[in-house]
Amino acid sequence: MAISVLTAFWAVSLLFVITPGADWAYAISAGMRGRWVMPAVAGMLSGHFLATLVVAAGVGSLLAGHPLALTLLTLAGCTYLLWLGGNLLLSPGVPEAGQDGVGESGSRWAFKGFCVSGLNPKVFLLFLALLPQFTDPQSSWPVPVQILLLGLVHLCSSLVIYSLVGYGAKAILSTRPGAAKMVGRVSGVAMIAVALGLIAGQLG
Repeated sequence: MAISVLTAFWAVSLLFVITPGADWAYAISAGMRGRWVMPAVAGMLSGHFLATLVVAAGVGSLLAGHPLALTLLTLAGCTYLLWLGGNLLLSPGVPEAGQDGVGESGSRWAFKGFCVSGLNPKVFLLFLALLPQFTDPQSSWPVPVQILLLGLVHLCSSLVIYSLVGYGAKAILSTRPGAAKMVGRVSGVAMIAVALGLIAGQLG
């Protein structure tokens, strides 16, 4: 693939990643809980990679042609985001000395991160609309391989930005319990807003 095409896609991908949303909110909540930033980010990236595989395999177009399947995916994702957002809103995490995520596990944070991005139909639909536009049917590389490469470029951008967001939240809010509680609640509201926006889009 041409470097110019990869660069153009990277710019579009970065614009998507730096836009605050449910992923940002989850990365911030992980940062405030201590050492779970990387498991949370890995979980979210696995969800994005799943969306890439779905599009590369051609399943994306099949699902997009079945409104009921998309509606069920949307409702599943919205329900999970509403649950996470409600928990953050009611019980925001507050960093405490010596309480670096006690009683929690990296696998749990990774699984929740996977659900945040993997059950978000917005991610799937964006990939379905975006990735094929940057492929070249005349290239010596098969289109599915090109889509996978573009997906990896997106994952690299996501890894850097979400890690910065998570560790930035940890560094800035670790000594500010009041601010951490407020940011946690704002993150919860953001997740709820994303879920309600998706539901409104389906109803519209």
